[in-house]
Amino acid sequence: MSWPGHPVLQVPVPPLEPFVRARTAHYDAAYLSAEPCHVHAHVTALGPFLADPDEEDLALVAKVAASVEPFDFVLDRLATFPDGIIHLAPEPDAPFRELTRRLVEAFPQCPPYGGAFGRVEDVVPHLTLDAASNAPGAAVTQASTRRLLGDLVPARCRAERLDLAWYEPHRCRVLASWPLGG
Repeated sequence: MSWPGHPVLQVPVPPLEPFVRARTAHYDAAYLSAEPCHVHAHVTALGPFLADPDEEDLALVAKVAASVEPFDFVLDRLATFPDGIIHLAPEPDAPFRELTRRLVEAFPQCPPYGGAFGRVEDVVPHLTLDAASNAPGAAVTQASTRRLLGDLVPARCRAERLDLAWYEPHRCRVLASWPLGG
C-alpha cells in the first residue's frame, strides 16, 4: 500500500528486491525508482507519514531509529490478507512491532495505514508480494506466488536501516535514511 503525496517509513529488504521490483514493473512501472538506494521490497514501519516533515520531525525519526538495534528476521511464511494482498510475514515480528510502536508514540498524528486497522497493536508487519486474482489465464494465488518466489525464500535478513521513501508515479525515491541503533 502506498500513499502518493505522503512519505512512508520503511525497513528495506534487499534479498526480495528482484521479486518485488518485477511485480511492481508488471502492475505499474511508473512506481519503479531508478535510485539504487530505493529498495522496493520493504516492511512498512509507519505510513502514511507526514506529507512535509521538517528538520525537527526528521531528527525525531533519527532518534527513534537510533533507539532500535539492528535485528535479524526470516521471511518464509506466506499469508493472504482478507483484501487479497499476498505477503510474507517476518519472523520474529516483535522487532517490527516495536519499531512501529515507537514511531507512533513519537508521531501520534500518523496512525499506521491511516488508522484503517485499529490500534497499533493490531497492525501486522509484512512484506507485500502480490494481489490475489482469479483473472482467466492469469490467476494469482498464494501457491502461484510461492512458485514464482523459487529459491528467494526462505530469506534470512537483517534490518539495519529505516528509510523515508516517497511514492509518486515517476518520482519514487528515498528522502532520508537512518541506521538502526545509531
